[in-house]
Amino acid sequence: MKLDPIVVSLLDTDLYKFNMNQVIFHKHTDLIGEYYFKCRNEDVVFTPEMVEEIDAQIDHLCSLRFKEEELNYLRSIRFIKDDYVEFLRLWHPIREYVHTSLSEDGKLSCIVKGPLFSAMQFEIYLLEIINEVYFRMKYDYGTLLRSAEERLDKKIKALNDGTYNFRFAEFGCRRRLSREWEGEVIRRMCFDTDKCVGTSNVYYAMKMDLTPIGTYAHEFVQMYQGIDRIPLAYTNYYAMEDWYDEYKGDNGTALSDTITTDLFLMDFNHSMVNNYTGVRHDSGDPYEWGEKIIAHYIKYGADPKTKTLLFSNSLNFDEAEKIYQYFKDKSKVSFGIGTFCSNDTCEEPLNIVIKLQYVNGRPVAKLSDTPEKAMCQDPEYIDYLKRAVAFRLKRETL
Repeated sequence: MKLDPIVVSLLDTDLYKFNMNQVIFHKHTDLIGEYYFKCRNEDVVFTPEMVEEIDAQIDHLCSLRFKEEELNYLRSIRFIKDDYVEFLRLWHPIREYVHTSLSEDGKLSCIVKGPLFSAMQFEIYLLEIINEVYFRMKYDYGTLLRSAEERLDKKIKALNDGTYNFRFAEFGCRRRLSREWEGEVIRRMCFDTDKCVGTSNVYYAMKMDLTPIGTYAHEFVQMYQGIDRIPLAYTNYYAMEDWYDEYKGDNGTALSDTITTDLFLMDFNHSMVNNYTGVRHDSGDPYEWGEKIIAHYIKYGADPKTKTLLFSNSLNFDEAEKIYQYFKDKSKVSFGIGTFCSNDTCEEPLNIVIKLQYVNGRPVAKLSDTPEKAMCQDPEYIDYLKRAVAFRLKRETL
């Protein structure tokens, strides 16, 4: 089964990839990164035919270059700088950085290794490819599409009839049913309702004249674990310092849970509270987290109603509405909703990730506020990281 190209533009990725990449381009071009694929669903089997198609799609991806109109669009985003855009004129995905294989029991391996500024860009493209290949080759795509259309119709109706009152951004490109379907979802949610404020997908933001939305991901904080001079328990501090130095508060939603929110708050000091417009939730209990962030704002004399709580942890609309109703009078509230928008069909979606695991040969890890989401190739390292975090938390809260 030969599929049409899945990725047709290098803009077909999340905005935060360009945001993070710009900081790395300006400050950390010496870093080497290794990324590993993981499917969190049990009993998912990839076939040799699927892997052959995935490889063919990666070959096509690596033939792409940024077009002039795409570079001009990136340049129009106020915090993207001209020198970085000129770098992207020269940059392209390098095929030799990506290695795929299949185990005898059908487990897919996908590893990306190369200069971090280049290796990091593969994540979203590869997830888009892997997910779409799997669903097109595993199931009847027409059946999936009809069920997705029915569910989208119900979502649009509920967004318009008062069932749901929150506002959100579409965050669905990494686990979408297909490129075409994500485009239809974005079009209908943004133009048939007043609830969707934009998308993380830069390609569709450009095509539909929408706001591209995103700041940074866990990998941005993780990469500082691979820098020798930075103590492990202080990586949030150095990551936020570099981010603010790059963007001067113009791109300012902080991510709290890379090495636990409790540790993050130790570095989210008075200056950081003022420098960042809000904080993003991606693991742990959302209500406990939100109350903790609000209390932290009050501690530093900031009005929580002037700050944004952005929730993005595997949400559906019912969960988002409950969170919105709970926090709407306490703070600004926003949501990033992904798979529930872009791959809600009659079949269970894949929970797939590609995570940064090594920087300059050193293991790195995400601890998260949900322990089950931790992913690390080196069990000894993750134990060491946990001890470093626990030591600082104990020492500085005595």
